[in-house]
Amino acid sequence: MSDDDDDKPPPQVVVEGKSILEIVAQLDLFGGIGTNHLKRVVAIGSEEHHKKNAKIFDEGDSGDKFYLILQGAVRISRFVAGMGEEALAVLRPGAYFGEMSLIDDESRSATAIAHEPVRLFVLKRRDLEDLLFVDRDLAYEFLWKMVRTLSRRLRATNDKMTFLATSNKF
Repeated sequence: MSDDDDDKPPPQVVVEGKSILEIVAQLDLFGGIGTNHLKRVVAIGSEEHHKKNAKIFDEGDSGDKFYLILQGAVRISRFVAGMGEEALAVLRPGAYFGEMSLIDDESRSATAIAHEPVRLFVLKRRDLEDLLFVDRDLAYEFLWKMVRTLSRRLRATNDKMTFLATSNKF
């Protein structure tokens, strides 16, 4: 990719006057990564549209995509035997999900359903792997961001487990 790519217009404006590039730059997974690197990441992405109540993926499916909500809302749920759907969260524009699939081959841990018509920016693991293979600087920056994100989540989980253990809520 040449420096001439810096002259290309930013991706389509999507949410409250912000481009996909601007939104991606604000995510904890990509924040602080250089603009040229982010342009390359955004360039390998695509969009998906889903109607209300359409399943984006099921719990147990193989995960190979990261999703950023551009418009609409997505419900993240688990299905409990004898009880049905247990909604864990309703995510809105600017939120993301499926990020673990960018680094591992594990199955999805929950179901994602379009809570309302939704427009998503999507990164496929294979495309990101290919980009990281050819751009070692980007790979270094991205992997450190992922490590820090996972470390924060682990600390938060440890804090919750400590609270539950000490408050006899297990």
